[in-house]
Amino acid sequence: MIYIISALAGVIAMSSILLQAVAMTGLLPLDQARARRVHRFGGMSLCALVVVHVGGLWLTSPPDVIDALTFKSPTPFAPWGVVAMWAVLGSALIAVLRSRTLLRWRAWRRAHLVFASVIVVGTIVHAVLILGTMEPVSKYGLSVLVFAAFALAVRRSLCRHGV
Repeated sequence: MIYIISALAGVIAMSSILLQAVAMTGLLPLDQARARRVHRFGGMSLCALVVVHVGGLWLTSPPDVIDALTFKSPTPFAPWGVVAMWAVLGSALIAVLRSRTLLRWRAWRRAHLVFASVIVVGTIVHAVLILGTMEPVSKYGLSVLVFAAFALAVRRSLCRHGV
């Protein structure tokens, strides 16, 4: 049961990435302030879901998680997930510390964009390489939607603000 909850948390985490990207595209009928709140909620949800995902995997098989975290896992999907996880944590950290640091807004946006890019690519590759958690059509469909929404959000953001 713990493994199933952990795997489902990973799928929902990927869906929350889609929610975050769509919120920032302007495609939802939300004003900018509400879209940012949805994006922030998606980020907090993503962090919690990653903790549930990795925590559940730890409870079911600590040696596998240690191998993944130390990049010694024989599975090809593990390093992608680990890199995406660290990018999630890095993005969350700079989001929380943004007002308390001397990081200028433009530099913060660049860092956030780099983290988000690593999260999206790492998560998609991680999901595509895993066999069995999702069936192929939903896995590839969600991956395409996540990438397309992210690309559109980045494009619109760059056109609006530049980086």
